[in-house]
Amino acid sequence: MLRSIEKILLDPYPIRSAYLWLAKAVALGSYPHRVEIGAVPRPAYGYCLYQGCRLAKRLGIERVSAIEFGVAGGNGLLNLEYHAREIGRSIGVKVDVFGFDNAEGLPAPVDYRDLPYHWQQGFYKMDVPALRRRLSSAKLILGDVRETLKTFIDMHHPAPIAAVIVDLDFYSSTAIALELFSAIADEFVLPRAFFYFDDIIGTSAQLYSEFTGERLAIEEFNERQPDRKFSPAHHLLAQKVVPTWYHAIRELHNFRHRQYNTFTSGPIDHLALS
Repeated sequence: MLRSIEKILLDPYPIRSAYLWLAKAVALGSYPHRVEIGAVPRPAYGYCLYQGCRLAKRLGIERVSAIEFGVAGGNGLLNLEYHAREIGRSIGVKVDVFGFDNAEGLPAPVDYRDLPYHWQQGFYKMDVPALRRRLSSAKLILGDVRETLKTFIDMHHPAPIAAVIVDLDFYSSTAIALELFSAIADEFVLPRAFFYFDDIIGTSAQLYSEFTGERLAIEEFNERQPDRKFSPAHHLLAQKVVPTWYHAIRELHNFRHRQYNTFTSGPIDHLALS
């Protein structure tokens, strides 16, 4: 009780927080508006998928894919299904959801880059039958991501990937997952895809840095790829109020994608002389 009261008293934006809670609780306003203000479950998931689908719509693409790397118990995958349904209703883009996990929990850390001072083997084991009963459309792809990614494109021939949730915790696993995007054909990914990296902010116990974990995997990807780069979402970070999850969003730009230069911004105010 004391902690709840303290949280309210220390909130620098209590009216804003109360409104967001209400909008989320009673689904106040349209789904796109609630995504825009962050009043949806797992707002980072909603933001990435909605923005990806908006881009797809402007490119004339009617179906996209969303991926979660690191499903654990499955709550995030269920949340992606929710956002996929809402997006289908609101803007008419269909979403196929895929979840990658080994189902056995975290493997043994490879070295210091996997942060063994925080992660241990066996964390986040999945109850596969229970999750399968809850899922309505998402496809679970179980096994070592190093192996399952080798056959993903050929087996599933996915619609263009619009949004990716990365929750693999380790540097080693994240680096393997990002390899999918090092040479993926244009037909399987949008020219600008939206990513949420769950383990790049952390706490005083985790102490994530550019030299370990998911941050290192992102840095190395950018160093190796001349035409594909991850960028922070600068438009989010420039807002007056910056929720923590804004810092964990990355946009993957594929500069040589055949549709990268396709105009998608919509009507422009041409600033005629007044």
